[in-house]
Amino acid sequence: MQVTSQFKTVALVGRNNTPGIGEPLTELASCIARRGFEVVFEADTAAEIGVTDYPALRPAEIGARADVAVVLGGDGTMLGIGRQLAPYRTPLIGINHGRLGFITDIPISDMREIVPQMLSGNFEREERMLLEARIMRDGNPIYHALAFNDVVVNRSGFSGMAELHVSVDGRFMYNQRSDGLIVATPTGSTAYALSSQGPILHPQLQGIVLVPIAPHALSNRPIVLPDDSKVSIQIVSGREVNVNFDMQSFTSLELGDTIEVRRSRHTVPMLHPVGYSHYATLRKKLHWNEYPSHEEDTKP
Repeated sequence: MQVTSQFKTVALVGRNNTPGIGEPLTELASCIARRGFEVVFEADTAAEIGVTDYPALRPAEIGARADVAVVLGGDGTMLGIGRQLAPYRTPLIGINHGRLGFITDIPISDMREIVPQMLSGNFEREERMLLEARIMRDGNPIYHALAFNDVVVNRSGFSGMAELHVSVDGRFMYNQRSDGLIVATPTGSTAYALSSQGPILHPQLQGIVLVPIAPHALSNRPIVLPDDSKVSIQIVSGREVNVNFDMQSFTSLELGDTIEVRRSRHTVPMLHPVGYSHYATLRKKLHWNEYPSHEEDTKP
């Protein structure tokens, strides 16, 4: 079959260390290949499930060669490959093989029908923002990373509160004594930030949310900042203070270190099935409307 889609080469990415994921991935690969698409596998995925019939590529090679990446896993899998492919602007399609699945929105039971339709051009596209962060020590950068969900500065489980000096765009905001501080994207507002009583931001709302973790002063509340803000968090006091980028940890912070966070110039293109609704996702994942006062809403 000749391919007339804007996509020619499709990369498949699977969740690591997941028993049973090989069968749906190879089945999906065959389904896509029969329709004339070139199929490649992410190298670690191919090695884990023993695929030898398709090229195995590292993420940078996928970014250079593939037109779209189909990710079978949970939100963590999407976060990881999304960060790696963001510089290449490779669109992502997410199939849920995890638990919540806020950003892997296609049920695995529907993938054989929906994914080929999307690869043929029937999809809705949106851009998700990323954060970039760097750790400064004595005025010099010692580490940098991208974050799809959030940058989290927090104490270890065996130490007391941390004191953080927080400024925005060079203007002092506050000194905060707490268990930590979350700097989240709209995508990350439904992750750790939500469990810390932060607000839910629509993915297309271009903002950055700061959410204190168990602050000493209850008046330290979450705040939403413009997306062009630069947030600086200096470690004033505290033992064993860490910083996590989408839960990828840097554990060697010292007193006086500063974490600088701003919006990245990179975005992640995400493709959804036609008719996708973020509100339907929230309703399903957060169990809204389970006990409506009127007839249950069945609209998407």
